[in-house]
Amino acid sequence: MTDVDNSGLLAENDVPRHIAIIMDGNGRWAQKRYLPRAFGHRAGVKTVRKIVEHCAKHGVEVLTLFAFSSENWRRPKDEVSLLMTLFGETLQREINTLDKNGIRLRFIGDRSAFPTVLQNKMQEGEAQTKDNKALTLVIAANYGGHWDICTAFQKIIDKMSTGELGQQAISPQLIKDHLSTSDLPDPDLFIRTGGEERVSNFLLWQLAYTEFYFTPTLWPDFDESSLDDAIASFKSRQRRFGHTSDQIINKTASF
Repeated sequence: MTDVDNSGLLAENDVPRHIAIIMDGNGRWAQKRYLPRAFGHRAGVKTVRKIVEHCAKHGVEVLTLFAFSSENWRRPKDEVSLLMTLFGETLQREINTLDKNGIRLRFIGDRSAFPTVLQNKMQEGEAQTKDNKALTLVIAANYGGHWDICTAFQKIIDKMSTGELGQQAISPQLIKDHLSTSDLPDPDLFIRTGGEERVSNFLLWQLAYTEFYFTPTLWPDFDESSLDDAIASFKSRQRRFGHTSDQIINKTASF
């Protein structure tokens, strides 16, 4: 059973600090209803709004959503065009609402492939919400884990060549400090909807000690109770980070 308070919300101290989600299944959701895939993507946007609001109410600090991968450019041109249009429309419509609710907006990924107007809108959204504290909403757009790690190494090499960084051994902390998520905690809980059970080049470095949760629920059908189920699964697990169960129990008992 999941502990709840009188409002029906999970206890805040048991909630993962950072949840990362691959929002899979929009197209299949539409096809099951004999609708064009576009209807699934638009339904998926509505789910994003509900999950963002629910995470903020729970006290989740960071929510990272895989909106568009570096591999998604391989999809049919009309679908990519639709996704770009939908992305721009959603930003235009939602930025003020996010700001009003104290939500900070961040983007990770290679923005250079996006139209200039969309890049500008992303930058404006980040600037407008940069001081908000209620929740950090990270949108991974044209993002890939390989890209993130390669970019981190390139930054390190460039800094060493200019003398900004002295010659030193490459360490996990040095790499982490140059990833696109360097200012954020690593995800505690990774969720993938739609029935697939792989990470698909998402946050490869950051997911090293993350708890995984896979569900057959298609993204447009993933609602607040679905998120509660995922968090309940997370709460039922013992996170050992290389220690034994006895070490964790003894450490907990000492407090």
